[in-house]
Parts: sequence; structure tokens; C-alpha cells
Amino acid sequence: MSNFTFNVSSRSDLGKGASRRLRHTNEIPAVIYGGGKDPQSLKLNHDDVIKSLENEAVYTSILDVNIDGTVEKAVIKDIQRHAYKPKVLHMDFQRVSDNEKIHMHVPIHFLGGEGAPGVKAGGQMTHNMNDVEVICLAKDLPEFIELDVSAMDIGDTMHISDLTLPAGVVSVELQHGADHDQPVVSVNKARGMKADEEDDAGAGSEEASEE
Repeated sequence: MSNFTFNVSSRSDLGKGASRRLRHTNEIPAVIYGGGKDPQSLKLNHDDVIKSLENEAVYTSILDVNIDGTVEKAVIKDIQRHAYKPKVLHMDFQRVSDNEKIHMHVPIHFLGGEGAPGVKAGGQMTHNMNDVEVICLAKDLPEFIELDVSAMDIGDTMHISDLTLPAGVVSVELQHGADHDQPVVSVNKARGMKADEEDDAGAGSEEASEE
């Protein structure tokens, strides 16, 4: 698992006005909570955060949050972004411990899609889900989950139950029962394929009648 450190400072000046002032000085207001401790208000350097968020693994890694020299283990639970500017407005961190399970969304990496028989035949592969919500101990949290789709043909669908989850990691949806086994990826006929087939069939019928 990747190692990420966020160097932050505690803050006591709270409220919307204080948050606006922080953003004007290229800082981000944040909060850390959980772990049996009181929530604590923080501030981070915006440029450092943007650089860290470029790495997909940061979203599913156990982070070192260095608060004025004291390091706490945490995960990113929420990020508020500007509607159209590449700016982060606020971040939420959740403390984690070795004996407490956490809920996280883990990205799915699809392998072999371009070589799948259905895609080679002209079908359209659709990703119904790009991540899956899991429950696990912090030490078992995967950065991503791989799904091999290289054998999928037109009409095939793979579900959450087809994901191979690491030991100690379970799907939130599947805990609710088999009827929550949602589709993750499917291969369907591309637009125009059905019409083309019908045209071919019609042409065959006309030729038969002419004979």
C-alpha cells in the first residue's frame, strides 16, 4: 500500500468567514474525526493537497496526518470541490485503528477489455460501476480491485459477486442479500448491429423468394 503524509495545522478560527480567509491564503479548511476522539479542525496547503490527489491510491490508502508534529492514521472520507475550478474547498479525514472496521469505496480496474470477444465483434462494453463499497479493517484495505473482463462476449454481464475481494474485505451490497448483486460491467450490441443483422436477414429472404 502506498504511503502518503498530509502535513496539517490545527485551527481555532472557525465559521464561513474564517474558511474564506483560509482559501484566500491558499489553504484548505478540514476536519478529522472518529477513533473515539473529538473532531479537530485543521488547515492544509492547497498546492500540496492538489499534488497528492493526483495519485488515485491516496483515496484508498491509510494516511499519515501530521498535526503540528503528532501523526494520526486516517483515511479521506470526503472532499468538497469547486463547481468548475480545479480547487478543493474542504476535506474530511476519518481516524482509523487496527481493530475498527471502516467503510470505503475502492476503485475497480478492468483488465483485458480491448481483447474481449464481444468487443472484437463490435459490441459495446459498459462499466456500470467504477468502484465498490467495502467493509474491512484498515490494514486490509486494498488500493483497488481488479476484474478480468477479457473473456466477455456480447450479452455477458459480470456482477459484484464476480469480484475477487482480498481476505478480510467484504462487499457492503452483498451483505444485504443476493438481490443486491448489482451488475458491474456488461457487453451489449452496439447501436446499429441489430438493424444490420435484420437487413441481412431481409436480404436473404428476398433472394429466397426470387429463386
